[in-house]
Amino acid sequence: MATQTTSTTHDTATTHDATNTNINIPRGPVTATLNFYHPPADGSKPFNYVEAPPPGTPRQNFGNTQRQVSIDDLRGHEDEFDLDTHAFAALRGIKSHATRQTFNDEEAIQRIYYPEVEQLLLNATGAKKILLFDHTIRLATPGAARAPVNRIHIDQTASSAVQRVRLHLPASEAEDALKGRYRIINVWHPLNPPIVAHPLAFADSTSVPDEAMVAVEHRYPERSGETAAVRYTEGQRWWYWSGMEEGERLLLCCFDSEGGERVPHSAFVDPRSEVGSTRESIEVRALVFG
Repeated sequence: MATQTTSTTHDTATTHDATNTNINIPRGPVTATLNFYHPPADGSKPFNYVEAPPPGTPRQNFGNTQRQVSIDDLRGHEDEFDLDTHAFAALRGIKSHATRQTFNDEEAIQRIYYPEVEQLLLNATGAKKILLFDHTIRLATPGAARAPVNRIHIDQTASSAVQRVRLHLPASEAEDALKGRYRIINVWHPLNPPIVAHPLAFADSTSVPDEAMVAVEHRYPERSGETAAVRYTEGQRWWYWSGMEEGERLLLCCFDSEGGERVPHSAFVDPRSEVGSTRESIEVRALVFG
């Protein structure tokens, strides 16, 4: 299996049974607040730090513009969307040998869950090679190392995708890989289904113009990459997948060298969610070749 992990930051999933049982699952369209890009006041290039910034430096130098947005429910429309056109795909009926305990153990995640993700991506994309390079577990609980991100973003840009290929492949392989099709795809999976609190909103790639994208310097302790922030523009079409279950996976294409598809996404607060509901999720990031 092609696996290489770097800069993996995550909370472990809780060991008790934290599934959202016996709660109301909001369905159908919803109007909710999404946070879009607002530029730095001084006109400087936007940046954010992945971990704690140096003393006296803000975690990020740009802000948010809040917009009330209509978000449609993907439930019942799963088969109408695909990675090559819309930059997301909804998969159902996925079987897994991973248990709740698997996600408390870094070694177990890579040994049990990673091979399943690799095979899923091979089947879903027809790619020739998959390289899983990191994952993040997110918890919607106070003090979590990585909480849901409530800001519209895309994990990669064209520049950072090239950087990722060169970072994770030997030099002799990287240049050849860059001559063909390469993608970066996230596999998003709920760990305490059904997902009710902080569900994920994602935009149809065809509805978001390139001019809405803003490159943001993404500062790791050892290097810098790039992500994209997103401005609001008229005509954007937003979706969420109500009550995501254990056997469901959401594929999010963050970069595609062939067609340019990319999916803006963000967690959001569903005003219909019951107080006390939680969210635990894992996203695995992959380089997809061919």
